[in-house]
Formats: sequence, structure tokens, C-alpha cells
Amino acid sequence: MRILVLNSGSSSIKFQLFNMSSEEVICSGMVERIGLESAKIKYTTDTLEIEKEEEIPNHKIGLELIASYLLDTEKGVVSKASEIEVVGHRVVHGGSTFAKTVEITAEVKQEIEKLSTLAPLHNPANLQGILVSEEIFMDAKQVAVFDTAFHQTMPIEAYKYAIPNTFLEKHDIRVYGFHGTSHKYVSEKAVAFLNKQNSKIITIHLGNGCSMTAVKDGKSIDHTLGFAPMNGLIMGTRSGDIDPAVIFYLVNTLGYSLDQVNSLLQKESGMLGLTGYSDLRDIESEAERGDLDCQQALQMNAYRIKKFIGAYAAAMNGIDAIVFTAGIGENSDFMRALVCKELEYMGIQLDQEKNKIRSKEIRDISIDNTKVKVLVIPTNEELEIAKQSFQLFSN
Repeated sequence: MRILVLNSGSSSIKFQLFNMSSEEVICSGMVERIGLESAKIKYTTDTLEIEKEEEIPNHKIGLELIASYLLDTEKGVVSKASEIEVVGHRVVHGGSTFAKTVEITAEVKQEIEKLSTLAPLHNPANLQGILVSEEIFMDAKQVAVFDTAFHQTMPIEAYKYAIPNTFLEKHDIRVYGFHGTSHKYVSEKAVAFLNKQNSKIITIHLGNGCSMTAVKDGKSIDHTLGFAPMNGLIMGTRSGDIDPAVIFYLVNTLGYSLDQVNSLLQKESGMLGLTGYSDLRDIESEAERGDLDCQQALQMNAYRIKKFIGAYAAAMNGIDAIVFTAGIGENSDFMRALVCKELEYMGIQLDQEKNKIRSKEIRDISIDNTKVKVLVIPTNEELEIAKQSFQLFSN
């Protein structure tokens, strides 16, 4: 079975085509900066690698461009669209409706659209990817894999807010959690690496969006993101945790509209608001040059992560391993060192030389014989989506 995985973000589309008999990646790539003059496509197979600027005004054009590369007589990997049997789509918010991967129907699309109010930066782009894919790959089964599904195992004490019960019962206002495909993938890899089924693992997904999950015996029992993907850790442009009273002060005293507050907390805050940069590589570089705002922002970022490590250790009555993953988690030895500093009392001790080694493989960067393993595990959300899509039709 050939499965195409599409991960449609607000301004990008990641894609990978898998041969599921061997989990081999036939081709992969990304369309990025959709709607900007600098838009481009990256396309990679076993024999070639292309990176080219293109005019890509919207997601529909981006997906059509991906299809044209896949079907091209010279650089393509399939001779006709019908050779792709399944298209797996990442969908960020599944609410309480979707606790598992599903085949996409008209009703599923309606529900994804309805849930767009809870993930306005993500669900609309995810839905657009589905609609265009249905036009291009008409013979393929379309599958939705939800970021929220992995966290449906959280107990009520973790997912329920301390507001009147009717808001949960009638309006489904609760903690949902996100980045579920990533947390599921790396936590399963960690369990296999530790060779310990009854395990207590904290997975730390650090990218432009950031989150942490307490995974006990393979199941998510708590998570930093909540009703929508904007609380918890400090992120690229999102504030993370903030006292709700600040929102009332912004509106009632400073004259902000609710739309302005929403934009402030989602698009103008986080590391961007603290430093003027949203990319951690720029922030680390400026911090090295002596920029005090950047230095302070990095300390704040690490401090927030450390607080949740302590909280989740308490929730699980211990830890066997912490796992760093995603763009920052996998590549920033500086952030990993900052997070692990002064956690020796918990049995977390980093080997500084191991921490500096770059690799695409799973690696243990803790000192030998330490109580808690510190692991770096490259995430592969696309493979996880492909595996879940494959399982849907092979059972």
C-alpha cells in the first residue's frame, strides 16, 4: 500500500509518500511560505533533491504543485494518481468527537470545520488540505489523524477545568492536548529503547509550538496544552501560561478588543514578544553576542519547562526518562543543557559531551548509570500518521 501523508500548516505543507510494506519513504518534501513572494518547494527522492522558488498563493496551488512533482514523467515517483491508495492528513483539533484515526466523510469534514474556532491557525489549513486532496487523488481513501486523540486517555482530574460542571457537560470545555502524533511516536520509541513497558516518561516537544506530556505505561495522563494550543510552555509567538486577569486588564483598562488580545497572545508574544525573534537559532545567536533580552528569554523558557518536569514527576510518582524532540528539542544542545541544569536531585544529569553530538538516531545523553535517562528522539509525525492510516485499513 502506498500512503501519501499531508501535514498542512498555516503557511506550509509537509508531505511524504510511503511504501507501507517496508515503511520506506519513496519521496518527501515541503511547500513553505505559502502566500509570500519567497514561497518555495523542496522535493527529495532517492536520486534527486530539488529546492525551487515558485509562485504559491494558496494551499490549493501548493497541493497541485506537489501532485505535479509526484506525477512528473522524469522526476516523479508514480505514473498516475490512482497508485496512491490512501492519503493521511494531520488534523490538529478533534475535540471530544475523535478519540482515534478515522476515514474522512462529509460528517467528519463538518466536525473539523466546526472545531476550527478552537484551532484557528491550524484546522482551516488542515481542512483545505483534505478538500484539495479529494480533488487530486479521487480514488484514494482520505484519513484524518488527530493531534488530540493520544490525550483522550487523560484522567478527569487532569482534563477538567475548575469551572461550573455545565461547561464540560454542555459545551465540552476541557483540556484536549495537542502534538499527539509526535508525543505518541517518541514515547513508544522511548519505551522500546528502555525496554520497559511499565514506564514513566516525560516527552518534551520543542518547536515553534511547544508542549510536554506525562506518559505513564504508554498512555498520556497529563499535558501542557489545553482547550486550544496556546497555554503551557513559552512558544515561538504564543505566550503560554498567563493569568486570565491580564486579559481582563487589557480589555477593561487598556482598551484592547478581544480580537487584539487574541492576536497579541497567539502571534505577538512568546519568544517573539520577549526578544523580537521567533526563531530560537536567532535568539541563541543574539544571546551569545550579549543581548540581555535574548539571554533572559532563554532562561524563562527553560524555567517553564523545568517546572512542568517537576509537576509531571509528582503526577507519575517518579520518572524513568525525559525525551527531547522536534526542531528545538532535537537540535539545540544549549536548550537541553539549560533545562537539565540543577535537576541532579531528581536523578537527571546530562553528559555535556554526549549532548553536543548531532545525530538523526535515538541517543541517550545522560551520564552513565544515572537514575533518569535523558533521551533525544527525532520525531516523525508523518510516519506515525502513515502507520495509523495503514492500520485503519489492515485490521
